[in-house]
Amino acid sequence: MSPLTSYRRLLALAGPRYVVIAFLGRLPLAMSQLGTLLLVSDATGRYTAGGLAAGALAVANAVGAPMAGALADRVGQRPVVLAQSLAAGVALAVLVAAVQAGASTPALVASAAVAGLTMPQVGPLARTRWRPITHRAGAHQRRLVDAAFSYEGAADEASFVLGPALVGLGAVLLSPSGALLAAASLLMVFGSWFALHPTARLAHTLRPAADHGTGRLVTAAFLALALAQLLIGMIFGATQTGTTALATAEGRPGLAGLVHALLGVGSVLAGLATAALPERFGYQRRILVFSGALMMLSTPLLLVGSLAALVPAVLVLGLAVAPYMISVFAAAEHLVPPYRVGAAMTVLAGATGIGYAIGSGVAGRLADLGGHRPAFAVTVTAATVALVAAAVRARGTTERGAETPAVTTRGALAATSRD
Repeated sequence: MSPLTSYRRLLALAGPRYVVIAFLGRLPLAMSQLGTLLLVSDATGRYTAGGLAAGALAVANAVGAPMAGALADRVGQRPVVLAQSLAAGVALAVLVAAVQAGASTPALVASAAVAGLTMPQVGPLARTRWRPITHRAGAHQRRLVDAAFSYEGAADEASFVLGPALVGLGAVLLSPSGALLAAASLLMVFGSWFALHPTARLAHTLRPAADHGTGRLVTAAFLALALAQLLIGMIFGATQTGTTALATAEGRPGLAGLVHALLGVGSVLAGLATAALPERFGYQRRILVFSGALMMLSTPLLLVGSLAALVPAVLVLGLAVAPYMISVFAAAEHLVPPYRVGAAMTVLAGATGIGYAIGSGVAGRLADLGGHRPAFAVTVTAATVALVAAAVRARGTTERGAETPAVTTRGALAATSRD
């Protein structure tokens, strides 16, 4: 089955409306961090205050996402995502009101943290719906699920390109407050629509009466995947910081966001193409290969000395990002029991957010000391650690051995449901 055929089949199974809703529902998360930064910085006149508020939103979301994912696994996505969408929409509106009322910086940071804590992770939760959506595909199901994860990876990357662009456009045409209120409106409409969509019921798999310990989420194998996502988050944060440092040094700080967005452009294209990979090219091998690509393609960042030279380097680096992330998420989906997939996907998303905070923080400190090259050195270091970790995993287990626990668990659950 060709990638194009797979995507057409997925579109027919889920319906075009669902695909649009799930994409628009994830945009507010991509919009809220930059929107908060612009809003608070503009109101207070201090980037430090804006950075604290945006950072609080990101960290709170990374902490809250796994808890919401675990709850969604237990009671279903519909009530959890609906409550989150409405609560986060209100929280963003409260943040705007607090800014307009001249609230103190601690109050603004706390408001941003509440918004982040309640913000739903639509992208990771959308991944959990594809296996039940494709359950009637028979022998083609794994191929379709792989294609679905390829699409989801590309959609996530596209949202983090489009989201900040919409914030920038909204800030210019309306105001920073208007841009963040637009994100709140999108979340309340499309986040709620995503929660109420019929596919939400398909994602709720009941825990079997006797799972004999198969339901554990925190295993050595899963922690290795969480580390992989933390490292890719560090790559995002450090690359963005290095790009900003270089653009500022050239006197064109406004171009930093545009140049960094090219990382997402390359990633989207590569993510869609990942569906063409053969099934025999297993997930652990993919993680190993693409982590090697991350290291090799990030190394040229150490050599760039201008934005013009940075553009192709960032664009090419993006070609390894989505395939790496898609492989990690797909490996996790096969590793954990079906009734823990929501928690697994949101834990990985949270690890990415924490990695972003670490990468941007460390790279920012180094950039203050030595400019863009030390910041980009954090990118290369994170990619190198990702390769080493992948090599250790590959040496310690075969691809068949890595996937056997997931297959065994799914078989046990199928047997339990038949009984």
